[in-house]
Amino acid sequence: MQRIRVLVVDDHRIFAESLAAALAAEVDVDVTAAGSAPAALRTLDRAAADGRRFDVLLADADLAAPLLAVPAQGPARDGTPRDSPPRGCPLDGIALVSGLRGSHPYLRTVVLADRDDPRRAAAALQAGASGWVAKDSSLSRLLAVIRGVLRDETHLPPALLTGVLRELTAARRHRTESERLVESLTPREREVLRCMVAGLGRKAVAERLFLSPHTVRTHMQNVLGKLGVHSTLAAVALARRAGVGPADLEPATAGSTLTAP
Repeated sequence: MQRIRVLVVDDHRIFAESLAAALAAEVDVDVTAAGSAPAALRTLDRAAADGRRFDVLLADADLAAPLLAVPAQGPARDGTPRDSPPRGCPLDGIALVSGLRGSHPYLRTVVLADRDDPRRAAAALQAGASGWVAKDSSLSRLLAVIRGVLRDETHLPPALLTGVLRELTAARRHRTESERLVESLTPREREVLRCMVAGLGRKAVAERLFLSPHTVRTHMQNVLGKLGVHSTLAAVALARRAGVGPADLEPATAGSTLTAP
């Protein structure tokens, strides 16, 4: 019999251990509980190194454990690149799911929630989750979801379907508009925008692109104007929605000289 390896992560330790015990009563399920996101990551990494990787992760939607390093993320299901949360930020279950896409792409993930929330459920799907399940669901329902996601099924409560579809449609429309705005930029302006997404300031962009700071300032002003935003943070947020990734921060080739804009 092929056994299903499940990892439950919830910072309410009693809930995590109780759920793990209930699932472990199934003859084809092996379960481990973790009380935080860092503990879950350590468990996943050890299991992978030992050749006994997990099949399904059940993650509390409201995890709030600080994580000092997040695995590199892979693209969303629609191919849109994503960036990991900043170092040291609180990592909820959805961010954990998103962060695991790059380091553990084989892992099926299900988000456990205290309440139905179409917006967060849609965000979970966009992050790569295969399911959203209420914590008070029956054990038989949860087992059906676990087995279903291993067949590449997506599971949502019926009451959330309309709201989630509405959220996903709005997100796609928003992304499409963001992509259109980014396409209005010149190649040099897009290059500057990628540097902004990488967190570089004006001086660093000038050094990176071998431009004068005055020229970079002009390009940045043009970028903000064409994107219709008033700050670098807003420009970066829009760029990320459009799938614009950060500039490669490897050292530039030596010997280059100042170029024209």
